[in-house]
Amino acid sequence: MNSQQNLHSKTALVTGASRGIGRAIALKLASQGARVGVHFNSGENEARKVLEEIEESGAKGVLFGANLSQVEAAKQLANEVEMKFGKLDILVNNAGWADFQPLGEIAENDFDAIFDLNVKGVFFLTQAASRFLNDGGRIITISSGITRANVARGSVYTGSKAAVEGFTKSWAAEFGPRQITVNVVSPGMTETDLLLKVTPRESLDAMAAQTPLGRLGKPDDIADVVAFLCSDEARWLTAQNLLANGGVG
Repeated sequence: MNSQQNLHSKTALVTGASRGIGRAIALKLASQGARVGVHFNSGENEARKVLEEIEESGAKGVLFGANLSQVEAAKQLANEVEMKFGKLDILVNNAGWADFQPLGEIAENDFDAIFDLNVKGVFFLTQAASRFLNDGGRIITISSGITRANVARGSVYTGSKAAVEGFTKSWAAEFGPRQITVNVVSPGMTETDLLLKVTPRESLDAMAAQTPLGRLGKPDDIADVVAFLCSDEARWLTAQNLLANGGVG
């Protein structure tokens, strides 16, 4: 882990931190000195491994379990974080779900499953956490490069991510007087376990070839961008959407 301690004495909550990009973000913030809340829903075993890695590095972390697609659970998570941490400096809204279906086949429960987590979960957790977020804090939401692409079968997922991008601009204005910055990070195709599991090798190679850098993103690439936004060096960045996609047009 990085020996820099840019976030020493800071507290952070990373949702969906048991695997993939969320895991990388939690480990990165811990490596920079933050005390990290490692949130999970169904991946408790994986989350415990993240916590163990954080503690083995000499940093501190706390596990939090919650189904953020349920509004009351999101509010309860905020209550538990406040009880454990007292105050919060960094909120990273990473937990999300994607599903791709033709428009004509999408049922109401398919729509709700994505919007309840990706939109309502982000909204109501941020609402509840904002009351004890320190002035000068950071709110960062993970969106997706899909909002700038023309992707068939992705209308519900794309819409959910467009919604949180809209939240960001409004929240940046609302929290600006408290010197709280609010930003979005939009990853491109990133080598998570899930992506590698469900995507044929030839498709991965084609996606990599679309980037000027000739490769897919890695979770650490995204975590480094998030860590920068958490730092004091990013204090003048707010209401922004950083496209962490390797230069895909």
